[in-house]
Amino acid sequence: MTDATPGPILPGGDPFGDYRPEPYFCELCTSRPGGEAAAAALRQRIAGVGLEALRSRSTAAETDLINLGVTFTVYSDANAIDRILPFDCIPRLITAAEWRILDTGVRQRVAALNAFLHDIYHEQRAIKEGIIPSALVFGNPNYRPEMQDFPVRFGTYVHICGTDIVRDRDGRFCVLEDNARTPSGVSYVVENRHLMARSFPDLMEGIPLAPVDDYGQHLLAAMVEIAPEGVLDPQVVLLSPGIYNSAYFEHVFLAREMGVPLVEGADLFVDNERVFMRTTAGARPVHTIYRRIGDDFLDPAVFRPESLLGVPGLIGAWRAGNVALANAVGTGVADDKAVYAYMPRLIRFYLSEEPILANVETNICREPTALAYTLDHLAELVLKPVGESGGYGITIGPQASAAQLETARAALLAAPDNWISQPLISLSVAPTLTPEGLRPRHLDLRPYAVTGKSTWVLPGGLSRVALTEGSMVVNSSQGGGSKDTWVLAEGGTP
Repeated sequence: MTDATPGPILPGGDPFGDYRPEPYFCELCTSRPGGEAAAAALRQRIAGVGLEALRSRSTAAETDLINLGVTFTVYSDANAIDRILPFDCIPRLITAAEWRILDTGVRQRVAALNAFLHDIYHEQRAIKEGIIPSALVFGNPNYRPEMQDFPVRFGTYVHICGTDIVRDRDGRFCVLEDNARTPSGVSYVVENRHLMARSFPDLMEGIPLAPVDDYGQHLLAAMVEIAPEGVLDPQVVLLSPGIYNSAYFEHVFLAREMGVPLVEGADLFVDNERVFMRTTAGARPVHTIYRRIGDDFLDPAVFRPESLLGVPGLIGAWRAGNVALANAVGTGVADDKAVYAYMPRLIRFYLSEEPILANVETNICREPTALAYTLDHLAELVLKPVGESGGYGITIGPQASAAQLETARAALLAAPDNWISQPLISLSVAPTLTPEGLRPRHLDLRPYAVTGKSTWVLPGGLSRVALTEGSMVVNSSQGGGSKDTWVLAEGGTP
């Protein structure tokens, strides 16, 4: 194994000399079994590089992202702006033991999500037995009655899942929300690792890490696995809304990683309940579609008739068993933040297991007691709309002004069914490069699970970091950045 001895600390002192993460759990400096050696080696290497060199190399790395086109689009009423996801060069460490907990916890959660979705579109046992209120399911805007008794291979509805996880000040992992429709961001996990290898090889040298480069292979294997039974060499495609979509870079990236065509709705057509792709050599059958288009736009013959993004007849071909869609239509019910509150009960109900990863305590404001509590403690709680993503619509009570709290109160009273509240979790922090030096910034983690017949979880995931001091909002659309997530390999020490 390569020698991990760090170089000398440069003039100017140790960059960690004035780093003060307390009272928060620090992902690099808080001691935990199995991570001390790697964390110490990494801290010493960072000190050996020095702040000025870190800044210079970080600037060059972000220029590299721009040149590679690793961007996402932020839309406003006025315009659309392509941005890079700001990259922080100080990686986040996860020990092998911690990853075992996260891996098994995410796989358990995905199994429960798929069981729940199969149930609500078939027997509806959880509703009949009072595990979850029927109104949360049938009143959910993402519930699709067209999916009732729909045949879905292996009972897998959520083929790609992004589970947002935080760590509290005691170091305990908690699930913040589930992303079961079309979760994005996995391209940054792989690109961040490539960027670290190119720009900061001296920080990585000799530290044994679980790989992330094989995500495309696992994704392709799952897409092949769910193809219609009996197809020997299934054709997989990635269906994108097109170049103006905010995540178009990721669509290109994933199609390339899988080695499959990237198509738009106009590239596909349905004939005799079979899907075909237009090519220069003529029509070619398609068997699995990894779609990055929302339910409403997939098939204008079933959903929005004005949609120009989808493929007329696609749902009929799927129902006939001639093509597979990932993720399945109707998975947005499981994305709902009110349904999220019932996940511990659903895990016990479907799997007869105790949850490995706890939920954050959640008040469902459609319930009178929870509404009253939320109104009485609004300044202490985080108020979230149940159907939004990307950090939009959230009011963080302890950080809100009096005017913002009154606006939130009015919105809550006008439509309590649309809201949940949660206590403010003291998210863990990690050293982050700022103009003032290394400073603690809050972060979360989104592991990505891929499911065909069984589930595989990409080691690590997307660590999103709030770049503003004191901010708990890590979403890229709200100005957050990202870090490379290092899962230490089993049995490895630097």
